[in-house]
Amino acid sequence: MPKTVAAIFDVGKTNKKLFLIDENYNIVYERSARFVETKDEDGEVCENLESLRSSVFDSLHQVLQLKEYDIKAVNFSTYGASFVYLDEKGEPLTPLYNYLKEYPEALKVEFYAKYGGEAKISLETASPILGSLNSGMQLYRLKKEKPEIFAKVKYALHLPQYLSYLISGKAVADITSIGCHTQLWNFGKNEYHDWVLAEGLQEKFGTFTPADSVIETKFEGKNFEVGVGLHDSSAALIPYLANFSVPFILLSTGTWCISLNPFNQDVLTEDELKQDCLCYMHFKGKAVKASRIFAGYEHEVQLKRIAEHFDRAAYLFKHLQFNPGMILKLANKIPENQILQTEFSEKSAFTERDLSIFQTAEEAYHQLIFDLVKQQIYSLKLVLNQGVKRIFVDGGFGKNAIYMHLLATSIPDIEVYASSVSQATAIGTALAIHDAWNPNPPPSDIIQLKYYSAIQRSLQF
Repeated sequence: MPKTVAAIFDVGKTNKKLFLIDENYNIVYERSARFVETKDEDGEVCENLESLRSSVFDSLHQVLQLKEYDIKAVNFSTYGASFVYLDEKGEPLTPLYNYLKEYPEALKVEFYAKYGGEAKISLETASPILGSLNSGMQLYRLKKEKPEIFAKVKYALHLPQYLSYLISGKAVADITSIGCHTQLWNFGKNEYHDWVLAEGLQEKFGTFTPADSVIETKFEGKNFEVGVGLHDSSAALIPYLANFSVPFILLSTGTWCISLNPFNQDVLTEDELKQDCLCYMHFKGKAVKASRIFAGYEHEVQLKRIAEHFDRAAYLFKHLQFNPGMILKLANKIPENQILQTEFSEKSAFTERDLSIFQTAEEAYHQLIFDLVKQQIYSLKLVLNQGVKRIFVDGGFGKNAIYMHLLATSIPDIEVYASSVSQATAIGTALAIHDAWNPNPPPSDIIQLKYYSAIQRSLQF
């Protein structure tokens, strides 16, 4: 008898994956693809949209032929801040522009002058000013710079909703994409922002649809339910929401280290926005207050600097164990180690440190992690509120023993766990539409946890 599964497309900037997930949330099949990037009309690199489109159709066709699996549902998660502009026939009108594409300063000045200023828009949309990363600004740019193309746009769909559209044929808008640093959504009014209505953009987004909705679809003679798609950061939070009811913060660590607090719906202040706070959107439509620092990237840059200075291979540092004695020694050597970070900084103090003051590479690396954790604690406290009892650290730093021990020591009143969910984004994307394909209750053992206690409570941050 075929095994009941959900097919989940997890589309990152680098890897595009298809998973089949069974009723116990085990991954029973995986397929991965990578595409060569193409260039837009300005010569800037961007996603190869045609390759992605073809891959979705080809991959789904292939897994539908597998006799051992019965696909009951399909859903999608992708990176955010990316629009696909479709004409009346559903054909893309432009390349899939890179969200890092530089935004024209004159157009930016014009927009904020017209609609009340940067501070007002940021506060009301819970979005820092991020240029093209504010995806609403991409659509505004298309309207102003290429009105002849804008006039042909039937739908402007965020990437997850575009992939859903390819299979279901239905154009929808989803709150996890519309509500995440897009400057499209008024968090106070819980509706599209006034500027969106003034520009007539809301008509382009398709039918506003709950993120846990499904669309009954027939594809290649097979009937199944199709989800509306999710922004990947919101999807990765879902396994934690499904397994834990006690308030927590998820510290998602990678290139960016993002502190996500789904139990904090306080309105962002202007000061918090200036310190790189923003709101993501819970798949059930609640604001998720978040703060972020570029710590994973800085870790890689500074690790390379340490490795070159001490003539060591960078990979050797991955196996270093926590040495509390070394931290105490560093506290005597560097007095500011014992002082809390009191103001926001985009980089840690380590970027300005002279490596010649350290006797060994291990000592320098402990100081690097110490500095990153100090910076992280400041960022974390921007979204920390009463009632939070646990912090789950997912991603690269969750596997770093030095980082985890220092983090636990710095916040001894909160339980700190390294957590791991195999393919959290894909699992969350399947959980979002659980009731549409899975007759069983969600399992309670999706997440693996490792507890870290405060070894040296005398250490100060």
